[in-house]
Amino acid sequence: MKVVNKGVEEGEEPVISSRYSVVMATAKRARQIIAGDEPMVRVKDKQKPLSIAVDEMNQDMLRILSDEEKAALEVSEEADVTEETSEDQEA
Repeated sequence: MKVVNKGVEEGEEPVISSRYSVVMATAKRARQIIAGDEPMVRVKDKQKPLSIAVDEMNQDMLRILSDEEKAALEVSEEADVTEETSEDQEA
């Protein structure tokens, strides 16, 4: 939890407040690696996807987004899809 919350200034709400969030994030990332996503860290011989995901988090390559960041990302992605759809209809 310290690794994930290290950018949070004193007095601010931490990004995560339970180990459950870390477990869920690393499990999700491990599933992405199993599905074919490239690891963002150097992989040791016979290293399992979950260990790779934990290494990514420890090396600050993987972030857990706050609820506000998730909402902003979703709005941004929806805007991108709307722009692409508009461009396709104009062509």
